[in-house]
Amino acid sequence: MTPEAPDDHWEVEALYDTCFAPGREALSSYRLRDGVPPVAGLSHVARDSGGILAGAIRYWPIRIGAAEALLLGPVAVHPTRQGEGLGAALVETSLAQAAPLGWERVMLVGDAPYYSRFGFTLLQDVEMPPPTNPARVLGRAITPEAWTGITGKVSRWRD
Repeated sequence: MTPEAPDDHWEVEALYDTCFAPGREALSSYRLRDGVPPVAGLSHVARDSGGILAGAIRYWPIRIGAAEALLLGPVAVHPTRQGEGLGAALVETSLAQAAPLGWERVMLVGDAPYYSRFGFTLLQDVEMPPPTNPARVLGRAITPEAWTGITGKVSRWRD
């Protein structure tokens, strides 16, 4: 795995188009990403020995009230490489690099049974923009107690 480089952008987008249903960009999480670059050093690509893109993961800065957080996603593995543990490796490797970069918490919109193995739990007091299913809003503390007292609406990052 290597950090995603600017030259990887369109190939990663093609992978996401392959792995996700049409209209993915209409989801509320994409509104949080509009005009905001992915977090440098956390967004990664995985290639096979021939240089073929096998998987990718991206992270975006967001705010929950006044608190800073990471938004994980999308993460995707090419259909021909699924079941090899590549998605788990992308999640684990990238999350391990978040704390040294100063991030305290990460959230995502996803399947709780899958992401619970990485320490993600339901965020009951965090509100994603509609039409997000609240049962899919999950978070993980990167530093101890990082979610304590964090409540409110998720909004786009603004510098």
